[in-house]
This record gives sequence, structure tokens and C-alpha cells, in this order.
Amino acid sequence: MTTQQTHASELELLSFRLAEEEYSVDIMSVREIRGWTRATPLPHAPAHVRGVINLRGTVLPVVDLSVRLGMEPVQGDARNVIIVVQVGNQTAGLLVNAVSDILALPRSELQPPPELAADAAHSFIEALTIVEGRMIRVLDLTAVLPDDAAEAA
Repeated sequence: MTTQQTHASELELLSFRLAEEEYSVDIMSVREIRGWTRATPLPHAPAHVRGVINLRGTVLPVVDLSVRLGMEPVQGDARNVIIVVQVGNQTAGLLVNAVSDILALPRSELQPPPELAADAAHSFIEALTIVEGRMIRVLDLTAVLPDDAAEAA
């Protein structure tokens, strides 16, 4: 098997915590991990957009991922982090409780989420996997970062 084939069959994920739950994103979409920075609120922004921060001269919208997924808001203190992600031309910060790990696993271990129409967060989950007995949800960043996050900036 060539290196390219190996790379295509493996996926690296950055896992993080929201409340007591573990989520992850494809590490290729992560640009950096920053410590908590208070965001400047914007009028008429969606409830999940905490506001914007200055990232080296660029205005970056910060999405409270807990609110986006229908959970209680992240309090926003020194323990929290902002994961700066990029999807296509869109860059945003995801406010999370804490970063957990970097996971490398075969794509074959990813399972599609069950069809649960009543689950509002369902459309945000791309896949599920179990690592060391922990259920980890893989987020679909294109669903998590809708156009309104870009408009908020």
C-alpha cells in the first residue's frame, strides 16, 4: 500500500469536550487552538454566535458550539479554548470546554449516525466512532458553520 493510499484510509481528528460529551473535527480543517478570549458581541447575531475577536487583524466570528448543538452555553473562562477552523473560504472560532486529544483512526471505524429525526443536533453529526470505550461524535463543519456565521462577521 502506498503512503497516499494509507493517508486516504486514515483520518486524524481533534477531539474536544462540550459539557460531558466528546466531539471531534477533522484536523485538516483546524488552523489553530487559542486560549479563551472574550468576544465582542454583535447586534442581531444568531444566539450561537458569541461575537467576534481580533485574530491578527482579521475579524473572526466565535460560535458557542454548545449553543449551536442545543446545549447550555459555555461559560467562557480561562479553562475554555477557541478552535479556529476553516471550511472552504469560511473561517470561524469554535468555543469549547477543552481540547482532549488528537486521534488517528481508520475511516472504516467511522459509523454513520442513526436516523433520529427528533434529534436537532443530528444534522451536525457526520459520523460516530468508539475510541478506548468512549463514544466520539465527528462534527460536519459545513452544517455547524452556516452562512449566518460569515454574515455575523
